Amino acid sequence: METYGKILLIAMPAFLILVLFEKWYGWKKGFETVNTLDMISSLSSGVTNSTKDVLGLSIAILSYGWFVDHLAIMHVQSSFWLYLIAFVSLDFAGYWVHRLAHSYNFFWNNHIVHHSSEEYNLACALRQSISVIFRIYAFLLIPAAIFGVPANVIAVVAPLHLFAQFWYHTRHIKNMGWLEYIIVTPAHHRVHHAINPEYLDKNYGQIFIIWDKLFGTFVQEQDNIPAVYGITRPVQTWNPIKINFMHMWLLIKDAWHTKNLKDKFTIWFQPLGWRPADVIDNYPVDKIKDVYHFEKYNTPASPAMKLYLWIQLFCMLLLVSYLFGNIASIGHTNIFIYGAFIFVQVYALTEFMDRNKNAWVIEAIKNIFCIYWIVSNGDWFGSNQLSTSITPIAIVYFIASTVAVYYFSNIEKTGTMKQASSTAKLFIQD
Repeated sequence: METYGKILLIAMPAFLILVLFEKWYGWKKGFETVNTLDMISSLSSGVTNSTKDVLGLSIAILSYGWFVDHLAIMHVQSSFWLYLIAFVSLDFAGYWVHRLAHSYNFFWNNHIVHHSSEEYNLACALRQSISVIFRIYAFLLIPAAIFGVPANVIAVVAPLHLFAQFWYHTRHIKNMGWLEYIIVTPAHHRVHHAINPEYLDKNYGQIFIIWDKLFGTFVQEQDNIPAVYGITRPVQTWNPIKINFMHMWLLIKDAWHTKNLKDKFTIWFQPLGWRPADVIDNYPVDKIKDVYHFEKYNTPASPAMKLYLWIQLFCMLLLVSYLFGNIASIGHTNIFIYGAFIFVQVYALTEFMDRNKNAWVIEAIKNIFCIYWIVSNGDWFGSNQLSTSITPIAIVYFIASTVAVYYFSNIEKTGTMKQASSTAKLFIQD
């Protein structure tokens, strides 16, 4: 827990710098691929996922260590081969976990957030799930267990394997020559994120593309078929917490509404996208019919609001960094209270981005509780140990956030609507 938090303290700034560099590079080249609100939604998703992982909010049904104890027929001693076997085994398991997520209704809920962006950029890589409560895929690491790869080696290699999947989420790198035959490249993964019928549900590989070629799921990117990104049932929200449970909620509602008893039980393991016939007729869901002609999700945001969102993004990253860097001193119980605060912070921010009329209420309630916590405990989760100035700064921040969200949700929004109405009237009169 604490070690992973320290790893993320290094990884987070690196990811942020690369995301910002891609935005700058796209602007400079006249090929912008990073929408500000979409980027903040992606980074917010990364914050929730990393917070969940640091807090250890998941349960392994059957641990990898059990398989090592019962199936190992040898114990590789060489550190090079040990880590190579671990890396390849993780990639093999990753391919099948990924493929299962795209194949069956139940498993898609754990992956929908990663595909929810209608853009394709480095920030999208950070859209990772918080809905995985039970980890059931340890059996896919049996090849590593047979060679006796210790669980602590898997624990070290797993985050490195995950971080290595970040770089190819970009539209700025085209063909990479001979590497296209060995590893997953941006071109390969653009196909995977596309909703074009020609590309849909292909290229599941995470590091090595060999698995797709071996198991028949590889498709080459075509210049005459430009990739269109997102999912065929658009999420229509910036809120990553809602997105994480959106598909599961649809399945629950469909299972409840269908009159067919068999469908109530089989819907979970039907192919991805399958719905009972009577539910399709009575409870239709918006679905993109023509991938080349649909309106991407967007919400109005003035330059001033975008500036505020940038400030909030950096404040949120500072707050989560404080958690990751001070897990031991914050204490076992308090880290979960802090984690809950991070989740509410993300929820409130992205509801505001969605222009939810009640977003300022959520923001206000959150900030009142935060100020109450500070007053009751004397500081912000032991921050006086670092500096006594953190406490008053935190109070000012929470008050200012409440005022700002109220302003953008009510005063500026009203003014913008009046201006738009006046413009419309002039247009009609003309």
